[in-house]
Parts: sequence; C-alpha cells; structure tokens
Amino acid sequence: MKRKDVQLGSEVGPNRPADDGTAIKGKDIYIRVLKFVRPYWRRLLVAMLCMAVVSGITAAFALLTKNVLDDIFINKDKFMLTVIPLAVMGLGVIKGFVGFGEGYLMNYVGQRVVANIRYQIYSHLQTLSLSFFDRTPTGVLMARITNDVNSIQGAVSDAVTGMVKDAFTAVGLLCVIFYRDWQLALVAMLVFPLAAFPFIQFSRKLRKISKRTLETMAYISTFLQETIFGHRIVKAFNMEAYENRRFSVANEQYFKYLMKRVKIRSLSNPVMEWLAYLGIGSFVWVGGYRVISGAMTVGDFFSFMTAMALLYDPLRGLSKVNLLIQEGIVAARRVFAILDLKPEVADAPDAQLLPSFSREIEYHDLSFRYADEMVLKRINFVVKRGEKVALVGSSGAGKTTLVNLLPRFYDVAKGRVTIDGMDIRKATLQSLRDQIGVVGQQTLLFNDTVRNNVAYGRPDIPEEEVIKAAKMADAHRFILNLPQGYDTVIGEQGVRLSGGQRQRLSIARALLKNAPILILDEATSSLDTESEREVQAALDRLMEKRTVLVIAHRLSTVRNVDRILVLSGGEIIEEGVHRELMAMDGEYKKLYELQFQDQDRPLQEVA
Repeated sequence: MKRKDVQLGSEVGPNRPADDGTAIKGKDIYIRVLKFVRPYWRRLLVAMLCMAVVSGITAAFALLTKNVLDDIFINKDKFMLTVIPLAVMGLGVIKGFVGFGEGYLMNYVGQRVVANIRYQIYSHLQTLSLSFFDRTPTGVLMARITNDVNSIQGAVSDAVTGMVKDAFTAVGLLCVIFYRDWQLALVAMLVFPLAAFPFIQFSRKLRKISKRTLETMAYISTFLQETIFGHRIVKAFNMEAYENRRFSVANEQYFKYLMKRVKIRSLSNPVMEWLAYLGIGSFVWVGGYRVISGAMTVGDFFSFMTAMALLYDPLRGLSKVNLLIQEGIVAARRVFAILDLKPEVADAPDAQLLPSFSREIEYHDLSFRYADEMVLKRINFVVKRGEKVALVGSSGAGKTTLVNLLPRFYDVAKGRVTIDGMDIRKATLQSLRDQIGVVGQQTLLFNDTVRNNVAYGRPDIPEEEVIKAAKMADAHRFILNLPQGYDTVIGEQGVRLSGGQRQRLSIARALLKNAPILILDEATSSLDTESEREVQAALDRLMEKRTVLVIAHRLSTVRNVDRILVLSGGEIIEEGVHRELMAMDGEYKKLYELQFQDQDRPLQEVA
C-alpha cells in the first residue's frame, strides 16, 4: 500500500467515524444553518438595513458623477460646486458609520452561530456511546469541532455579509445604469450570461477540493494527537525520522489541496475581470457613439461608466462569496453528519429511576457482539449485595466487555442484566451510573488541580470530604508534598505523578463518589511491586461494604475474594473459590501456574 493511502486512512478509509454528510441535500444544509441564525434575526435585520444604506450611498456616488461633470465642469455652476462636495463628504461619513454597524453586527451573528454550533457538537458528542469513540480517532473529532466549524463561520458571517451587501449594491447600480440609458445597459448586461458557466464550474471543483482538504486536516489532527501523546514511545523506539516522514507526506498532501483551492480562487478573479472588461469595452464603443450623435450627454455617459465600474466590485465579490459558501457547505455537511448520529445506548422512552441497590446483580443468558464478532456467549451468574467476584481469563476472553455492560457503556445483543430484578435498560442512565464506581487500569486524570480531579463529578463537595477520601486512598501524604498541595496542577493525564500516585487519586475519586457497586478493571496490573502494595491497601478500603466486580490480571490479588469466574472464548467455563478451582485442574490452575512457574515453592504449598 502506498504511504499516501495510509496517511489518509484514519479519516476516509473503512474506519472513518461517520458519514461525511454527502447524503444531506444542499437545501437542507441552508435550512439547518438558518435555524442557528434565526435567534439573532433582529441584529441581522439591522445589519441588512445598514448594508442597504451603504449600497444606496454607493449608487448615489454614481448618480452624482453626472452632476459633477455637467453642472460643475461644463456648466460651471458655482452653487453646485458648493453643494456637491458637501454632499459627497456627508455621504462618506454616513457610509463609514453604517459600514461599521453592519460589519460588527454581521460578525457578531457569525461568531455567535459558530460558538453555538461548536457547543452543540461537543454536547452531542457527550451523548454518543463508547462504540462511536472506539471507532473514531480523537483528532478527527477535534478537526470537526475546530476546522470544519470555522469554515461554517466564513459562510455565515463573511459570505452572508458579502452576499447581501454586494447584492444590494449591484441592484442599486443596475438601477442607475438603466435609469441613465436602458439601451446601453442592455448591451452591458450581455456579459452576465457568459459569467454563469465559469461560476458553476468553479463551485463544483471547489466543493470537491474543500472536502479533501478538510479530510486531510482531520488526519493531520489525529496524527498530531497520537504522536504528541505518545512521544515517549516514539523516542524509545527511535522513530523520530519515521514519524517525520509520515507527517511530511500528510503535510505535503494538505499543501497540494490548499494550492488547488488557491488556484480556483485566483482563477475566478481574472475570469470575472475579463468578462467585465468585455462588457466595458462594448458599452464604451456604443456609449461613445451615442455621445457623438447627441443621444446622451458626457455627464450621462460618465455617470453610466462610473456605475458600471462600481458594479464590477460587487459582481466579483459575489463570485468570492460563492466560493466561501461552497466551502461552508462541505464543512456544514461534515458537522451535521456528527449531529445526526444517534447514541446506540440511550434512555428508553419510559425509563425510570433505578432504586438504591439492595439485593443482587444478575447476568441472565447474556450475549454480546462487536460488529460481526460474538464476544460473549450464554453468560449467567448472580452477584449478591456485598459479594466480591473476580473475573479472570486470558487476554481477549471478554472480561472487560462483561463489566462494561453493567454501567451500559454498551448494550447486550441478547439476554439482560438486572439490578434487584430491574432490567438496567429500563433505568435512566444517570440513576444507573450514579450507583457504580469504576477504577480502571488506565487512570484518566485531567490537566487540573488535585482537588478538582478527586472531586470530579462532585464539584461542590466540602474540602474536608476531599481530604478524607484522599486519606482513605493513602494519597494525602504525597499530595501535601506537591508544590501547591491540593491546588497543584498535575498535567495532562497526571504526567507529573507516578503510576501509583495517579491510581490512588483515581481510588480517592471513587471513594468520594461512594457508589454501592464497584468495578475494578485490572487496577494494579501496570504498577511495580511496591506501588501495587500501596494501591492494594487503598483498594481494600475502597472495597469495604461494597459489591465488587474485579478483573484480575495478577491472580495472587484475587485469592481472597468470595468467588472467581473463569472466562475463555467469551464463556464462563469455571466458577468457585481459589482452592476449589486449583483442585479442578482446569483453566484457572493453568493460568495460575503460568504466573508462578518461576517461584521456588511448590504450587501445592501456595494453594
């Protein structure tokens, strides 16, 4: 496979996150964008009135050209010599004020609309299921929220401003030229039909190029997010040169697409200009003949010519506006494609609050699949309130998937999970997840203070409760040794802390949540022996008086749980306590022996 194909795979290949919106019709795009504009129609109306005044003043300047030539220079009228300059200066002042008004108001509307769209995308992303994020690179989503939305801003504010103002100006100037000489105006207008063909062609090409440009930038965003976050791995494997080459290929591809956009934009100006000169040349010949024959005055002709010269700018502006709109349509399609996604896991229409957990959790005849792969099959077991149940098995056995079904990170394909007899799909997600705490192998901490990380989800909790949770998690002492104590910003993913310290903050967060059900997903597997010992003590305090599902990588940590479930190939193949499972001489004993085969003591003694 060519390297360029690999570079674009994350965004446009088989794993792309969602439809790029090509199925959404252009008319629907306009309607949906206008819905975001509608709340600000008053500002928009005032801005359009300002544009109308600006356009009217531009047309007035063209009309005054006749008076300047005929009354001042030819008839030498001293009164008009006083009036016309004052009128021009007055109109200029008015145009400046209303020009500021329309510019400010239109940009306010454009920026406000874009801010609202960006917020709606982000808030919508929060509703989407984990499966969406599993298949969607982070950089792609970041590009949709930033680059794509910014392109919409250009279409909303700059394009709408230019379109309305240029359209008003063009109409005003057309009125002037038809008022001066309708026959000559018809000659000048012959060029307009010729402009339609390049206008349409440029629009089609720009839509295609804009789509590829946005896709490539989405890939670059993904690439940057992965390599910057994974910079330790890049350095550890001496892959700097390789990653530089990969980035260079994508960067050059992006540059080529940008230059194609520049080429289309740059070509549109001279094409429109040539067509304008064609019209000007035609009416100069016809107009000059009419002046010589006495059918019109010199002032009439130059007023007409001024209006035509001024008309060129709004016509060229409309061509530029069209290019902005085409780019905005492509970006809006991609944005709306995200907004149109429905969460795979959502509250049922008749969802109810889940009562406080009091009796048992049951997995009943449960099956689950990822795409076409069946991951869990015929799972049946019950966890009583206060019971500690461990899930063990080789990598890929389905342990994490099994516990992820409890807080409904995913929904079952068949069967059901119940809490106190209530199918969790009939409970609201919030009431369900309020009763479940999670401590995982990959500790997620935010680039914020220690206090805010521990109190995440409970921002108004008293300070003493945060400190109490930290003490129970054996984190209070190391927190006090940080530069600003609980106010220390710990960096992205808690990079300024050790692995054990990060995990203890995660445990403190779970303690503060105080949920009756706890999921421990290999919470100590990535730690060294000393850190594991410290974290395990904190975990023991966390598990007290709670119902716990433990995914165990190190089997020595689950010897004292109430029950162990052994998974293989997505099925529960063994069940019992440690000593019973060792006596079965089955999968559990095999896994145990693999972990302890280098120990000096016989396994029988350990058992």
